[in-house]
Amino acid sequence: MARYTAFFVIAINIEDAREILIDIMESCNLDLIYQTPSSLIAREAIGQVSISQLVTLEVVFDTATSTDTEIKMTVVLKNEELPLQPDNHCRQMFELVSEMIINHRQWVLLESMTL
Repeated sequence: MARYTAFFVIAINIEDAREILIDIMESCNLDLIYQTPSSLIAREAIGQVSISQLVTLEVVFDTATSTDTEIKMTVVLKNEELPLQPDNHCRQMFELVSEMIINHRQWVLLESMTL
């Protein structure tokens, strides 16, 4: 199973961040399938890649330490594909989503770390 994780600290409130992240998901062909006050889960649409390569995105907000002007979130992309090559589909999607988060113009990225 391929799995890639990143941690971000962003200067924005959580509600605005949720809306922007949903837009980012949609632009990456990921459909929102579940949400709670502290998380978003999206899945890649069927048809572009094989079933084992379908990516699931999980965004978890650290609601305990987030403020009205700053949020901390963990982003995980995973699929059932064995990551036999370093440039697999899950890694490509992880790079795309991470780049969109890092470079989004409606917030200020304060910190990021890839695990």
